[in-house]
Amino acid sequence: MFTSRDIEQIRQRGISMEAIEYQLEKFVKGFPFVNLAKPATVPDGILRFTEEEANALSSFFEENSGKYRIIKFVPASGAASRMFKHLFAILEWYKGAEEDKMKLRSDQSFNSVYYFLNHLDQFAFLPELDEVMQKNGLSLKQCIENEDYATIISFLIEETGLNYGNLPKGLLAFHNYEGHYRTPIKEHMMEGIQYSRDPQGIVRIHFTLSPEHVDKFLTHTALAVKQFESLFPVRFELSYSIQKTSTDTLAVDMDNNPFREPDGSLVFRPGGHGALIENLNDLKEDIIFIKNIDNVVPDKYKEQTYLYKKALVGLLIRYQQKIFESLLILEIEATDNQIDDIARLASDELFVDLGDAYPTFTSTEKKAFLFHKLNRPIRLCGMVKNEGEPGGGPFWLRAGDGNLSLQVVESSQVDLQDEAQQAVFAAATHFNPVDLVCGTHNYKGEKFDLRKYIDQETGFISIKSKDGQRLKAQELPGLWNGAMADWITVFVEVPLITFNPVKVINDLLRETHR
Repeated sequence: MFTSRDIEQIRQRGISMEAIEYQLEKFVKGFPFVNLAKPATVPDGILRFTEEEANALSSFFEENSGKYRIIKFVPASGAASRMFKHLFAILEWYKGAEEDKMKLRSDQSFNSVYYFLNHLDQFAFLPELDEVMQKNGLSLKQCIENEDYATIISFLIEETGLNYGNLPKGLLAFHNYEGHYRTPIKEHMMEGIQYSRDPQGIVRIHFTLSPEHVDKFLTHTALAVKQFESLFPVRFELSYSIQKTSTDTLAVDMDNNPFREPDGSLVFRPGGHGALIENLNDLKEDIIFIKNIDNVVPDKYKEQTYLYKKALVGLLIRYQQKIFESLLILEIEATDNQIDDIARLASDELFVDLGDAYPTFTSTEKKAFLFHKLNRPIRLCGMVKNEGEPGGGPFWLRAGDGNLSLQVVESSQVDLQDEAQQAVFAAATHFNPVDLVCGTHNYKGEKFDLRKYIDQETGFISIKSKDGQRLKAQELPGLWNGAMADWITVFVEVPLITFNPVKVINDLLRETHR
């Protein structure tokens, strides 16, 4: 199936032939659906803090943060093109045939574009847009008066102007402040000052980027660092990484044969955000925050974000202290009473299902079982109440051995044709906003190899197109789904105000982004 040229192309990407064979096998057999047992709810799988508890945990974090190296991890490689889907469509409409225009007029995107245009003065990018149009001999004001919407939209999203349709979200003007605006990158830096700053004033943030945007990122962050370091007693250590080519996956045609370019070379596609487990694995810090690039708000709405970020990491530190102490006891000599106490910690506080067979184990078997269950990376995941947003949520999954585990599950992982499974999925009370705090070192201070805790059976196959031909693409287990499937997982309810993603441009018109 593969020529010597193919094998060299695969080798140059850092992919093993075993990985390629596995991918081909999955294209043929597919990935199994997960088995939902029940939704995670409060208190069955999700913790809820009182105000007093949140404040106490926040204070506990502040008292102990100096003992840990902390970093914020922000996946920021995604392009903003989906934000402007309706604007791209309207440009095509202006150029299209009459029947296409009638079709689009009946589309909801037509209304959303007019809503966008009628509120143009409320967007933070307006001064930039006006400036770039003036440089090209055009007047934004005049274009608005003449209803020349095609020109306005073109200068916003295309290369002739701001090129927003091709930039990453992190570099867009999101929020207005007096005399300036902030991009998501700057908002994450501002957040970092509040909860990922060490006693020496160092703020560490790691961004994942796409190769074509590295130069723009470095230019932007250099100016941002200069600005923030002049206003606050901090020093930024910003780092970035590129998604590794070794995590790309082979594309196949609809008959599961390798898809090829016209010159015969193989076609590879990025493995999705699950590929970033490799980037995360390279970080050496003790505690890692994970948050999506577009989930940011202006300063006046940040207080709850700060409080709950600190509370989550405060609880993480407390859990780690208990876990590490337990592992040291299990490693040496543990009495039956100590074993029972550790079992209660695992089941009652860390939501570890001990299984029906656990009571029948000998003391030696219990020690080995508990040691294995507790000597793993740990993550605390913020969850917001489900308000109908599309995406994943917290569930109890049943494994093949009958045991339960807490997992973040996307709809693509569920057999929604199965009425029972669909009913469980629909009964979810909470939604995953991608708000994680992770502990990636063991009780000896050694870094876990995060690649050992991936459930490889949770990948995903989708249908794409290239040059007018359909192909199959394969995504790796999602970063906060299957890539962290074998972590100790604790879900915590966080306030809805902490979740304010920007999926389409009009989301910036919401009150929480003004």
